[in-house]
Amino acid sequence: MSSSSSTVRLHRVLRAPASRVYRAFLEPAAMCKWLPPHGFVCRVESMDARVGGGYAASFTSFGTGQTHSFGGTYVELTPHELIRYTDKFDDPSMPGEMAVTVTLRPVSCGTEITIVQENLPARIPVEMCYLGWQESLEQLARLVEPEIP
Repeated sequence: MSSSSSTVRLHRVLRAPASRVYRAFLEPAAMCKWLPPHGFVCRVESMDARVGGGYAASFTSFGTGQTHSFGGTYVELTPHELIRYTDKFDDPSMPGEMAVTVTLRPVSCGTEITIVQENLPARIPVEMCYLGWQESLEQLARLVEPEIP
């Protein structure tokens, strides 16, 4: 399998400042609100949002109750611009370490976000991962875009 076939790339423009989008990735309550794809609930066991720090979380299917736990390490954090982290499933049938790069760039109407997730486990079809990210990003927009006085 070539590396390009195990990579997902996403691009969106959000009507929100980069500072708010950045925080949504690094605050446990925010992450639980937007990251799990439809039909899942999220639990963040731990989060130390600094370079070299790590996180542990899980997604549980609301329908079946089946849980997938995962975690990783923050590799690079540039406030409001860049988040790089590793991601690894605890399930031994999904081995390997994924690398995720989130780039934020201010644009006239908000923030351009680009996400690259590399080295997906062979068991996860790229199109399913892409679909899950699309659902997550729709929820991210609903979290960060409202201007509430």
